[in-house]
Amino acid sequence: MTMMKTAIDAPWVSDQGDGTFLNPVLHADYSDPDVIRVGRDYYMTASSFSHTPGLPILHSHDLVNWTLIQYALPRLESPRFDRPQHGDGVWAPSIRHHDGKFWIYYGDPDSGIYMTTAIDPAGEWSAPQLVHAGLGLIDPCPFWDDDGQAYLVHAFAKSRCGIKSKLRVCPMSPDGTRLLAEGAVVFDGTLYHPTIEGPKIYKRGEWYYIMAPAGGVATGWQTVLRASTPYGPYEDRIVMHQGGTQVNGPHQGGWVELASGESWFLHFQDKGAYGRIVHLQPMTWSDDGWPIIGVDVNGDGIGEPIERMKKPDVGGTYPIAVPAMSDSFDSDQLGLQWQWQANAQDYWYSLHASQRGEGLLRLFSQPKGGATIYDAPNLLMQKFPAESFTASVHLDAKALAAGEEAGLVVHGFSHARIGVRRDTDGSVSLIRVEGDEEQERVTSTLPIDMQVITLSVTVTTNARCDWSWSVDGVSFERIGHETFKASKSRWVGAKVGLYALADIGSNVPTGFADFSHFRMESASKRLSAVQEDKNL
Repeated sequence: MTMMKTAIDAPWVSDQGDGTFLNPVLHADYSDPDVIRVGRDYYMTASSFSHTPGLPILHSHDLVNWTLIQYALPRLESPRFDRPQHGDGVWAPSIRHHDGKFWIYYGDPDSGIYMTTAIDPAGEWSAPQLVHAGLGLIDPCPFWDDDGQAYLVHAFAKSRCGIKSKLRVCPMSPDGTRLLAEGAVVFDGTLYHPTIEGPKIYKRGEWYYIMAPAGGVATGWQTVLRASTPYGPYEDRIVMHQGGTQVNGPHQGGWVELASGESWFLHFQDKGAYGRIVHLQPMTWSDDGWPIIGVDVNGDGIGEPIERMKKPDVGGTYPIAVPAMSDSFDSDQLGLQWQWQANAQDYWYSLHASQRGEGLLRLFSQPKGGATIYDAPNLLMQKFPAESFTASVHLDAKALAAGEEAGLVVHGFSHARIGVRRDTDGSVSLIRVEGDEEQERVTSTLPIDMQVITLSVTVTTNARCDWSWSVDGVSFERIGHETFKASKSRWVGAKVGLYALADIGSNVPTGFADFSHFRMESASKRLSAVQEDKNL
């Protein structure tokens, strides 16, 4: 099948339009990715932790061009996730297609292993079912063997159960709903593969393979285990490492075999504030039945990540695509690019057309919930989409009440924001604020008369953020002279998004802010339009 290519304007595009692709295929925080092929279609999911909706479902026809089509979890069922639980929630899922259904298994380190299913991955997924309760049970992957027997492999989180660097295989009911016994630890990586986790189990020929990362998130390598039975004993081999490349810790992901016979492997690279971004590597098989991921450049039998190469042979050419980023808010539902810091409440927002007939997002001001916004549940955010980009939004702040503010935020362990604030005396100011988990401070204040403006943040190399504003949306002035450096949060990269907040201890919030025309663009477009504000 051949389809005509289309040009696309986005901060990061992997497909180079000439039959090659550039890594990463997704310069966004889709950590712990797993992938499957179903016919001509490829599906990927990733960790979502306590952000909702959770368990993203991405689709591709060629493993390079991806779109976000659904989430398997509209919300997290425990009421504790009504408040941010940074780093908790959904860890390292696996996705499989079996018996005519799609299956996702994931671990919640504080409660156990869960499973959800769907007939249509872009449709509704079943309510998550607890397959096995237990603290520290993480990174599960199911496997249905040719003889009808089912198994599940998982890792352990030392922070919850005191165990790490070990993988366990358990017998599972064929319907995938429960484990039948405690199973057995099949591999102990303490000495040579410390922090081995994220296992994915496959069968190729007569061999069972467990592909598992080891060595730690930022510095690790990809290990493969091989045995003639699901319970081992397993041999081990390192099949990919950083080597002489700039791609640190290339590991944790999934193998997929194409109809053409090619093998490919998706994995992450920890890039600090940008999160764990997704790379695609070729995978070849040696004559003795071991895989090599990437390219073995020095003949040591271990692959290294590639930066650019020919696209996978999927039997056709497909349009260039990236997950949605910009938003006109002209739908009756939020775009899939958006996530909240906790389970969303209906009264936080509404979507409706403005008087001009344009799409509009209304955020109702909510109490900040603490001394800083780090734990504010109602921040509406999305992933950084590239190393350099500009995010901008049109803000109408006329309906803010006293003691409220609204605007644009970059969030992580350290956070910063630019917004319009209405003080208790009725005065209105444009403010820039910086903070961390415990405290924050206003770094710039500019009294303004207008309350309908465009706010912008430009992120450049090393996650450096510069903030600007505009009356007409064309000419921008910078607010504040110091560059803010974004940082990751707990297990996730920095995010950018929107907020409407009320002071801590204020009366019941009564105001709101209207947002429109949210845009993600190349950073170069905005940098050329920004002027220094000499008044700050």
